[in-house]
Amino acid sequence: MSARQSSSIDPSQDMLEGQEVADAALEGDEIMEEGEEQEEGYTSSTPTSTLTWISWFCSLPGHEYFCEVTEDFIEDDFNLTGLNTMVPFWKEAMEMVLDVEPDEEAGKIPDVSIVESSAEMLYGLVHQRYILTRQGQQAMLEKYESGVFGSCPRVYCDGCNVVPCGRSDTPGLDTVKLYCPNCNDIYVPPSSKYQGVDGAFFGTTFAHLFFQTYRELAPAPFWKPPSSGGSSLSPKSASSSNSQSSRQTFENPNPYGGQKRASGYVYVPRIYGFKVSERAKSGPRMQWLRLRPENPSELDLVDWRGRWVDDDDDDDYDDGEDELEYEDKQMEDFDPDIGDGDEEEEEEEDEEGIPEHEPRQRAGR
Repeated sequence: MSARQSSSIDPSQDMLEGQEVADAALEGDEIMEEGEEQEEGYTSSTPTSTLTWISWFCSLPGHEYFCEVTEDFIEDDFNLTGLNTMVPFWKEAMEMVLDVEPDEEAGKIPDVSIVESSAEMLYGLVHQRYILTRQGQQAMLEKYESGVFGSCPRVYCDGCNVVPCGRSDTPGLDTVKLYCPNCNDIYVPPSSKYQGVDGAFFGTTFAHLFFQTYRELAPAPFWKPPSSGGSSLSPKSASSSNSQSSRQTFENPNPYGGQKRASGYVYVPRIYGFKVSERAKSGPRMQWLRLRPENPSELDLVDWRGRWVDDDDDDDYDDGEDELEYEDKQMEDFDPDIGDGDEEEEEEEDEEGIPEHEPRQRAGR
């Protein structure tokens, strides 16, 4: 009986052991497939993945100028005032930026790329407002000090660090530019990968508010050359003299100006040692913009309107001039002979059309 029982039990045990081995093999195959998928670059929706959409967006090539906006700032409705009318697919773009799972009705969207472009615009406009806050400026300060934004391409600025800025607050008009606090001019970024970054994502206010907040980074508005021929020094000697002067502690007596030693060298065009006249068609055009007063006391000679304090034309000042908005204009060619003859011809025509019995004062009206 024992031999028969053992013979009848053995096949069943063999079947159970075979099923267990097959199940273990299937589980091993599934684990291998999951490992292969992860190696191929598939993203998993498990909570272990810490890469957010904001971190991914800021890590893209050409997005080094962006800082990571906190989710608390984005979730505050006050910070998003007026943006829902500018960004299409507002709800879907907000869900993508905040890594929120979309609703079941998300299939109505024709293409995911449309939502991605809307999310990029939404984040850029929120970024424009975030960098104006104290927390955002602190994040941009770390990038500025580490040299992420680069330096000024002008030789006589001696590698002054720059900050990103835009020429318009409306998206889609212009790309990002770089502002130099030393020469007060803007430049195109050196790499072509920044040509796709909209300048409105940084705005027209950040660069100037940044140096108003951190005055120790802004150059002083005055500069005194170390010698009488300081403006004619070569770039090599200029940089060496600036390095020596930077070792000395700089104290600005004007508390409202920058607290950093400025690089005030101005390039003077010369032909055989003689300066090119400013009236020449090939003469200098930006020299008046590069000049700085040599003494901080000269800053007190001008009032807040940009006029000399000793002028007697204060009564003719019109309050409506403050409301005018001055836009960027192209520089016109300087030719003193052009324009005088046309004005004289117009005055002669006006005088000929006035009857003799009328006074000549009407010709000037």
